Amino acid sequence: MDVIDEKGNVIPKSSEESKRVLAGILAILLGTLGVHKFVLGYTKEGIIQLIISVFSCGTLGIIGFIEGIIYLTKSDEEFIYMYQTNKKGWF
Repeated sequence: MDVIDEKGNVIPKSSEESKRVLAGILAILLGTLGVHKFVLGYTKEGIIQLIISVFSCGTLGIIGFIEGIIYLTKSDEEFIYMYQTNKKGWF
């Protein structure tokens, strides 16, 4: 069964292992610190989220929670295509 992205394009199958569950759980539990960004290889975005978290005293932790929910609701193919292959850093 083919997976289709938001623009209607067929997402190619990948042999790459999905980090969807790990990133999703970390985003929900430690999203304020941006740990999930580092797991996905987004060092710059992780540092930005960590700095914002420190200066806002963690009040923007909802961002990590929302990203965690988004990660966990995608299929493995969609997740790999969007966040591991195309490197979509935010939402």
